[in-house]
Parts: sequence; structure tokens; C-alpha cells
Amino acid sequence: MSDTKIGLSENITGVIAYVLGFVTGIIFLLIEKENKFVRFHAAQSTVVFGVLFILSIILGFIPIIGWLIALFLPLVGFALWLYLMFMAYKGTMYRLPILADYADKLESSL
Repeated sequence: MSDTKIGLSENITGVIAYVLGFVTGIIFLLIEKENKFVRFHAAQSTVVFGVLFILSIILGFIPIIGWLIALFLPLVGFALWLYLMFMAYKGTMYRLPILADYADKLESSL
């Protein structure tokens, strides 16, 4: 494992990219320009938690059904958060279906 721009190992930095969801994802996308592992996890964090955030707002406008579905989003988000941090800590570039493709596009555009 190699070091990153902030001086931590890439797996620890990959974990930190998920800590505050899309906020830390954006920060590490802007800071880390060379390490592909960290950039991937930062981009995936930005996409996954950005989508969950937007989805929760949209579901809030849909009476009853939207509100019921929105009740499960925090549970899904928490499970994804833990799992993705665990995978980053293990040094795995785990790709979530569909969302990882958008993360790749985001990563390459910045």
C-alpha cells in the first residue's frame, strides 16, 4: 500500500473518504490527484451518498408511499456506509453496480 497526499496509507484514506458521505468524497477528489484507489473511493462516496441524499428529498414530496420508502433509506445508507468503509479498509476497490460507472465518470472529469 502506498501513501497518499495527506500522508496516510491509501486504505485509511479510502475509509476516510466515506466518513462524511459525499462531503469527504468531494474533499478527497479535490485533494488526491494521483492515487487511483483513493480517487475511486472518493468518487464512489460522492455518487452513492449524493444519490441517497437526493432520493430522500424527492421521496419526501411523495405522500405516504414516498414517506414509507424514505423510512428505509437511512438503514440502507448506514449499511452501505459500513460495508464500503470495510471494503476500503481491506484494500478492495469494491464497485457498486451502476453507481460505480458514474463514479468512474466523475473521477475522470476532475
